Amino acid sequence: MADGTPPPRPSGPDPAGFASAVRPFLLTAGRVADGGDGPSLPVETQVVATAEGLDALDRLSFEQHDIVAVCRIPQSLAEIAARLRLHLNVVRVLAEDLRAAGHLTVHVPDSGVVHDASVLRRVIDGLRAIPDARGVLSDSD
Repeated sequence: MADGTPPPRPSGPDPAGFASAVRPFLLTAGRVADGGDGPSLPVETQVVATAEGLDALDRLSFEQHDIVAVCRIPQSLAEIAARLRLHLNVVRVLAEDLRAAGHLTVHVPDSGVVHDASVLRRVIDGLRAIPDARGVLSDSD
């Protein structure tokens, strides 16, 4: 400030946490998600750790360890990236590596179902059928 004192720090925790000082291309050795072996995994791809992956946790690198550890229960690539605060394409590349090593099982959704508008309509209708905190149903359009 003008008198030489530093400005006050905002109270509460940093909502985004600390950003990683490591660049994403270093984590993947410069590889990108669609590296020629076909299209990259969709963000909604479900990933779950295998027994071999859980046994190998102590031998995995930091990010690979974290991905396998968080995949004790099935998670989408988007959820993993958000939970671990990693770039989505880094998670895609590392998940492919872990799948190739037998540490993860990957379940890619059927693309026909993903793009079916009726599925989205049923989800919206189901959400509207849930009463709010007052017990009132949402208005439909």
